[in-house]
Amino acid sequence: MYTHVAVHRFHNMADESHPNGTDVVDKMTVEVAEMALDANETLKQAAAEPVKSSENDANGAAAKPVSTAAFKEQFKAFSKFGDTKSDGKHLTLSQSDKWMKQAKVIDKKITTTDTGIHFKKLKSMKLTLDDYNKFLDDLAKTKKVELDEIKNKMANCGAPGVHNATPGKAAETVARLTDTSKYTGSHKQRFDETGKGKGIAGRKDLVDQSGYVSGYGHKNTYDKTH
Repeated sequence: MYTHVAVHRFHNMADESHPNGTDVVDKMTVEVAEMALDANETLKQAAAEPVKSSENDANGAAAKPVSTAAFKEQFKAFSKFGDTKSDGKHLTLSQSDKWMKQAKVIDKKITTTDTGIHFKKLKSMKLTLDDYNKFLDDLAKTKKVELDEIKNKMANCGAPGVHNATPGKAAETVARLTDTSKYTGSHKQRFDETGKGKGIAGRKDLVDQSGYVSGYGHKNTYDKTH
């Protein structure tokens, strides 16, 4: 690569060979040397500049910040889930698992066995918010999962008991099972023509204790004809 010295030598050769300036050394060669020198300077400057960090890390977009307030509200809500006497300040393992299942944190990588092991490390049946954060931190490190990813899912999974079930699917199943018109055999005898259940009369053969002979077809008609 050409340097400042090389360019300076080209200029001197031109001056010494032709003091009158009527002819010069190949100007194109000198120009190429100057261009190479400029390119070299540019590369040096670029190498000297510090590398600017990207807003996104090597793994993709920067993690979304966890809403501490939303996480606390979810902790309080799930601590009361299934326990009307709860003060909202403690969480059991069962409540934690329900929360993590709803948030889809518990999956093939993190199981209820994992949560049970790490929860019991705190040596308490119920954890405060501070201890629960320690539990999540320990779990995330062991399973090599981002803690913020776990807490974001748990903070945004909705109210306790809310699941993304397919609307109407359960209702269709119940309707099919309770359609008495499709019943056959002995099951069909449990309902009358309108589909109303007959109770024990539909399940057992009851003895007629009215005093009439079995199969008599004019029961309760005597008073109407005499």
